Amino acid sequence: MALDFAAGCIGGAAGVLVGHPFDTVKVRLQVQNVDRPLYRGTYHCFQSIIRQESMTGLYKGIGSPMMGLTFINAIVFGVQGNAMRKLGRDTPLNQFLAGASAGTIQCVICCPMELAKTRMQLQGTGEKKSKRKLYKNSLDCLVRIYKKEGIRGINRGMVTTLMREMPGFGVYFLAWDSWTRYLGCEPEDPYMIVKLLFAGGMSGIASWISTYPVDVIKSRLQADGVGGVNQYSGIMDCVRQSLKKEGWRVFTRGLTSTLLRAFPVNATTFATVTLFLMYMREGQECSIVDSEQQPVPLQPQTQPTSM
Repeated sequence: MALDFAAGCIGGAAGVLVGHPFDTVKVRLQVQNVDRPLYRGTYHCFQSIIRQESMTGLYKGIGSPMMGLTFINAIVFGVQGNAMRKLGRDTPLNQFLAGASAGTIQCVICCPMELAKTRMQLQGTGEKKSKRKLYKNSLDCLVRIYKKEGIRGINRGMVTTLMREMPGFGVYFLAWDSWTRYLGCEPEDPYMIVKLLFAGGMSGIASWISTYPVDVIKSRLQADGVGGVNQYSGIMDCVRQSLKKEGWRVFTRGLTSTLLRAFPVNATTFATVTLFLMYMREGQECSIVDSEQQPVPLQPQTQPTSM
């Protein structure tokens, strides 16, 4: 259990470092004003942030996901591992159910973490050096929100987070299981690392595509009120206003940067966790065995969680 926890932290941290710039671009594109857009697309957004705010602008809000990694991975690993043991057989349906269970439980940490991340990413938009910072860091952001709005405030977007994470993590673990089986990821395979990277990257892409429209609504609700005025009264109001102003394409805004981020992040995360566990458990069996004792190639007891 301790090795799974350590592997998840290392793999998750690697994934955050690789993918956070893409996440910043995704959030900026999702919440920008359609009447006065700052960015024309993914590349222009990247270019503008670097020019106006320097490279550090792409890493705004990184403290929040880094801060939450330990707790999120501990929750996900424990729930997913226990769920698979309770379900018994290692089947595609059970992989989905175990992943969905893990995704549901970790929302307790994920929602406040992403709220702080979103607020930090939007702070000082277009400014190389912010003239007035509302939040000093991610923790200060959460403290200020709590003082002003209480528990309800720091859990803003919880319902949409649940709507995203429950099916998203189910698809995530199912895709990882399917790809590793299909590719035949065996320890003695000379192309094992390449296969792990590919399987992890494709799993992340599948997960994001399955729930992306919900993520757009979540980002808008969590960003709402930053300027002191709340634009949306709830989920359905946000959906209605977004559709009325921008049409159905609003639900794909920022998708390009998300998919560009999803592949390297999840490739890095899955490969790092699997290789770490293989190294630390050298000489031991590194597979989940179902009730009929059929080994599953390269299936560590738990998988990484950074999407």
